[in-house]
Amino acid sequence: MAQFDWLIKNGTIIDGLRMPRFRGDIGVANGVVAAIGHLDASAADQVIDATDQIVAPGFVDLHTHYDAQIFWDPWCTISGWHGVTSVAIGNCGFGFAPVAPELRDRSMLTMTRNEAISLAAMREGMPWDWITFPEFLDSLERTPKAVNLLPFMPLTPLLVWVMGLERAKAGERPTASETAEMCRLFEEAMDVGACGFSMQRLLPDSGSDIQRDYDGTPMVTDVMHHETCIELARILGRRNEGFIQMTLYSEDRKRDLREYEELAEVSGRPVLFNNLVMVEGMPEAHRSTIDWIESCRKRGHRVYPQAVTNASGFSYSLDQDFNLFDNYPDWRDCMVGTSEERLAKFSDPSLREVLREQKNFSGIDSIENAVITGPKSETTKPFQDMTLGQVAEMQGKPVIDTMLDIVVADELLTEFYIQGANTAPPEYLCEVANYPWAIPGVSDGGAHTKFFTGGTYPTEFITTCARDNDFISLEEAHWKLSTLPAMAAGFKHRGFIQEGAPADIIVYDLANLGMQPLEVLHDLPGGDWRRVRRATGYKAVMVNGHVTILDDEPVADANSGALLRHGGS
Repeated sequence: MAQFDWLIKNGTIIDGLRMPRFRGDIGVANGVVAAIGHLDASAADQVIDATDQIVAPGFVDLHTHYDAQIFWDPWCTISGWHGVTSVAIGNCGFGFAPVAPELRDRSMLTMTRNEAISLAAMREGMPWDWITFPEFLDSLERTPKAVNLLPFMPLTPLLVWVMGLERAKAGERPTASETAEMCRLFEEAMDVGACGFSMQRLLPDSGSDIQRDYDGTPMVTDVMHHETCIELARILGRRNEGFIQMTLYSEDRKRDLREYEELAEVSGRPVLFNNLVMVEGMPEAHRSTIDWIESCRKRGHRVYPQAVTNASGFSYSLDQDFNLFDNYPDWRDCMVGTSEERLAKFSDPSLREVLREQKNFSGIDSIENAVITGPKSETTKPFQDMTLGQVAEMQGKPVIDTMLDIVVADELLTEFYIQGANTAPPEYLCEVANYPWAIPGVSDGGAHTKFFTGGTYPTEFITTCARDNDFISLEEAHWKLSTLPAMAAGFKHRGFIQEGAPADIIVYDLANLGMQPLEVLHDLPGGDWRRVRRATGYKAVMVNGHVTILDDEPVADANSGALLRHGGS
């Protein structure tokens, strides 16, 4: 019998712990790293030739929404294609447990706008063989998967379960008995393996309320009370385990930051701050956040910023649940309803006058720079590959009227492409990449799949920051992409390569690492479609000692992923 199941031979090993890279072999047996050094190929059942390849720990993605997609896509693509071996699900307070049977459809509808997840795909692909959170984890345990899952207890379904949908949506303060029941259910979730709790708190009319419910109303957690968060944080403190993920924005930024600090202090646990972003011409945007994080660290609070480090743009059409115009209530109102209702609103001259004044949208570059990539009618085809600004200048019209005239002519089906707001100068990215406690990511994997491909971020971070620009070393890049997020989230013995650790390993060709062009796949349940960007250069991805990706292609029947209850092992 062979000593090793797999031998990764003659690779350049970067262990994730910031030790200098070295040439060597890795023997894998029974799902763990059994030996590192100079090892005999004859001692292994199967050998991966890693000559001239980088061998590193699999990436850890702490911000995803694969709660539904995992049931039909074991690799959680596109993240799995790009070297991610572990993901945290249930972010932003959004999830599917506990959910009463009569509210299942409403729960899925909630995800159609704020995360733009296909309702048809959810209805077709989710088994719904659970009601409670413990039953949901049991379902995840049974589900074949090619990545590891770390589950948050999301607060939206918890609030709805205890208070009822109407009272939770109204932002009523829970009674003492209701708060006690939430705490009991959260304790139960932690007992069965939750990693902590998550929430989005984009307070209504805060100027950043772009993550709305399917009908344009605030999400349940947007109107919840901070005192409820504190009571749940006390549980983490008493148990001395778990962590918190929160996105918080209101008109009072000082209060927002103070509430992050309060959660960190009361719980004594790590708190993920969403998001550290860079804004062109506004270096204070990321520098002030870094200064605040440093002040937290010096006072002993474990607050970690998740940094938006990729430059992915958005491909969108107004027939979809595109929500990045929602920071303006008038745009949000126009973007909800049936296609017929939207067309009528966009054609209304009185509404046009209001919309014309509101064009500095959240999360995207100036609308003048949107490129018309998919005109659909004879009227609009001459505008192919022109920007809205160019067409507006040619026609002598305001840019908003230009866009809406095109959209109405194409019956909402026009496709546009626009850069994300994160298009800051390279020196900004260098500053963020070099901040020791910034965790690259915020992939939103599994969400916004019709217009966003953020799951490419690990590949983009390695190529942009470590290979092409030499902002940081590969050793530092792999620390930030694997070990740091794993430690912040309480993973047990993962995020690095070491004897005895689970064998979550990637092998890649640094010179040829990259992303393929944007494409559309009709591979969602029920034949629905999504946009993807595949990876190039990944020779192998291994999860718990089994190869799940080989030469950039998923391996059939790969199911070595684990549900990491209590952070796993």
